[in-house]
Amino acid sequence: MYWGEFLTIAIAHLFAVASPGPDFAVVTRQCITAGTRAGVWTSLGLGFGILLHVTYCILGVALLISQSSFLFNAMKYLASAYLIYLGIQSVRGFLENAATSNVEHMTPEQGIRKAFILGFLTNGLNPKATLFFLALFTIVVGEDTPTMVQVLYGLYLSAATFIWFSLLSKLFGITIVRSRLLKMGKWFELVMGLALILFALQITLNII
Repeated sequence: MYWGEFLTIAIAHLFAVASPGPDFAVVTRQCITAGTRAGVWTSLGLGFGILLHVTYCILGVALLISQSSFLFNAMKYLASAYLIYLGIQSVRGFLENAATSNVEHMTPEQGIRKAFILGFLTNGLNPKATLFFLALFTIVVGEDTPTMVQVLYGLYLSAATFIWFSLLSKLFGITIVRSRLLKMGKWFELVMGLALILFALQITLNII
């Protein structure tokens, strides 16, 4: 009965998740500098970030945020500040020549937790994601769609995001791919750092 809605949501999400953005930049950097496992756990954090947005939408909080300039701007600047912080870390790594052929791997316990939190905050704080899911749940999802069905949509979106970026992590984790990117050394850190800062500026300047 709700297959039309689901297919529309799935296709829209596929285009959104496949387009370059902060999620892509963060997962890529994690895979190259810290390994595939870090990328997968960061991807899991991204997936849980999706659940946060979906919860906003189902509860109506996303609509409140979008209509309150104070709340929306606060979220926007917080997200931008976080991405700039990540970007500056990468740029500092470049300046300090930290990213060399001997890449520092994350420790099992601390690394997993940090990778997950990194993914969750990167996606969860992104106001563009909030607006995207608000649009899906107000325009595509009908008012008569049961809450349980909407929850299932959210679980799918979360799982699909995790699977997509996990596959990306596996790709960048392939020895030959990772070794070639690692040859860029410190330049990879610079490119990723500048990309994250650029995404932060885009969020700050382009979202009204």
